[in-house]
Amino acid sequence: MRRRAHLRLVTSFEAEDSTLSAVLSAEDLAEELGLDPHARVTCGLHRCWLHQCVASPDHVIPVTGHRWCRPCGRPLDVVVDETTARLFCPTCGTGTPDTAANRQVVRACRTSIAAAHAL
Repeated sequence: MRRRAHLRLVTSFEAEDSTLSAVLSAEDLAEELGLDPHARVTCGLHRCWLHQCVASPDHVIPVTGHRWCRPCGRPLDVVVDETTARLFCPTCGTGTPDTAANRQVVRACRTSIAAAHAL
């Protein structure tokens, strides 16, 4: 079994989209070699383009500030459209709090949207 440790299950969605599959594989390898996991345009957990699942509670990281409103101490909501992602706090109404972590989320989502539309 150890010889097959590099193999993993492929979701049916992945099998349909060869570009997604290729980018997922490349980013998986790059992450093992040192790529910042927050710089990915695909989601290694949900196995899809990042913009398709960034609203998941799994993508809220209070410690680093990713999708987090520090003043309110709560997760930011996400709206994704055809060109970008917007973050906003449902409590204080702040739109995309200007932190490095939140800018990184928006930048990765923009790149993910562009990559998905390039198909």
